[in-house]
Amino acid sequence: MILQALCKYYERKPDLPRPGFEIKPIPFIIEINADGRFVQIEDTRTMAGKKKIAHSFLVPQGVKKTSGIAANPLWDTTEYVLGVTSTGKPERVQEQHAAFLAKLEVLANEINDAGLNAICTFLHSPEKERLENNPLWSEIRDTNSILTFRLSGDKELVCQRPAVYTLFENASTETEKIICLITGKPDHFERLHTAIKGVWGAQTSGANIVSFNKEAFNSFAKEQGANAPVGKHAAFAYTTALNHLLSRESTQRIQVGDASTVFWSEQSSPLEDSFASIFDEPPKDDPARQTRAIEALFKSPETGTFSNEGGDTPFYVLGLAPNAARISVRFWLTGTAAGMSQRIRRHFEDLKIVHASFEKPYLSLFRLLVSTAAQGKSENIPPNLAGDFMRAILEGLPYPQTLLAAAVRRIRAEREITCPRASLIKACLNRQAHRSSSQEKEITVSLDNSNTNPGYRTGRLFAALEKIQEESSPGLNATIRDRFYGAASSTPVTVFANLMKLKNHHLAKLEEGRKRFFEKLIGEIMASISDFPAHLNLADQGRFAIGYYHQRQAFFTKSEPANKGE
Repeated sequence: MILQALCKYYERKPDLPRPGFEIKPIPFIIEINADGRFVQIEDTRTMAGKKKIAHSFLVPQGVKKTSGIAANPLWDTTEYVLGVTSTGKPERVQEQHAAFLAKLEVLANEINDAGLNAICTFLHSPEKERLENNPLWSEIRDTNSILTFRLSGDKELVCQRPAVYTLFENASTETEKIICLITGKPDHFERLHTAIKGVWGAQTSGANIVSFNKEAFNSFAKEQGANAPVGKHAAFAYTTALNHLLSRESTQRIQVGDASTVFWSEQSSPLEDSFASIFDEPPKDDPARQTRAIEALFKSPETGTFSNEGGDTPFYVLGLAPNAARISVRFWLTGTAAGMSQRIRRHFEDLKIVHASFEKPYLSLFRLLVSTAAQGKSENIPPNLAGDFMRAILEGLPYPQTLLAAAVRRIRAEREITCPRASLIKACLNRQAHRSSSQEKEITVSLDNSNTNPGYRTGRLFAALEKIQEESSPGLNATIRDRFYGAASSTPVTVFANLMKLKNHHLAKLEEGRKRFFEKLIGEIMASISDFPAHLNLADQGRFAIGYYHQRQAFFTKSEPANKGE
């Protein structure tokens, strides 16, 4: 199903490379004239942030590199193209260069092209030594950069000249004919599938989804791709499509935890264009991009964005994670563009919670997940949590229990209830309540005076007691939250008796008006608390955090009354 969907995506993208070619970043181009004389070295790189990014070109498809020696046609590393090295073994480098020259001679014998002849002349003449005088030479040699050639006066590379292009377009290597497992049509099977590049954490040279590289994986003594025969056309189509989706320039990929996530639809869809903006971090030069995308999504029922046939277009989301020399499928989600849009809207509705005016109204997946990770680092996000979270969003399921536990655990460890953590807890608890027979009251966006849950009420009380302490003793280095939050949120009975006694000492320092305000507030909160709970389960620990957060927000919100929220 995954490979079939990728093949369909390839067929609807005429701008993707056709069989026999690939898109390759090439930082340096050696320009020569028709006589094989050196003209210049062109640096194709441009600055992207603090890094130089090479321009990508359409080139003949490279061979699959292994530990052996195999040269690519008309482009390769400096060691292969020029036979020089600063770090490698000289003997091996000469063998690599000989392989490149041998492949070049084969091509030159098949067609008479001025570009191919010029390269042959250049590589066999002293002109090659003139490269050493170029300012870029030491960088090219030391980094073993990828090189290719251009004939002076041409706009295209030598490998893109019409005669050369036609040669590679018509080239084919015959293998046994089979029924392709992807298309169901007769085709010659592909023995080695092209490596997939761009998966975060995987090998830079690429890894495979389909691979049989051990004897134990073989069936009936068949080798490599013969174990699960895929036709050459289908193999090229799915690998080209996936590499395109995972490329640096792609607008159809996001990072979800450790999973490099790509998405596409069978036909052009508004969701395909906005999916990354909805879930990913907005760029620094356009911080409002996510907000605009989500607002447009909420307005889609009014604007009729998905009211036509496009709403029934199949939509796919694929999460990939590294697994040694292979790539593992972390999650694979399918649905319609309209259906997924509706579930995404519900996700942001569930997350909605009162927040400070300087905080963003919507949070990206990254911000939500790192709020549950130790030290706020993405590498500390549990491997499966991100995938489970994305699945729950796009399939309309309850959020994973591990997400709620992670948010509660991080609050207890850091004693800080932030907006992302409060949003996650609210969303997790409300989705659980919708799916269960419990009569538990749904958590509102802002302070809810009618919520009598013991966890929610004790959380509000804890916030009130902390506020009293802060106003009575300004400039404290540590409040009761820093000292007692863990115990108060899990075993309230062990700390609240002492905190209620301590509160009287703090109230005595306040002016009469503030004193009456806090006494009235505590009386209202305590009205439904007969005894402090001995223990709060995970869900009620979450409600404790929400109660605390709601009450704190109410203290600092002047434009809205501190009563029942939305």
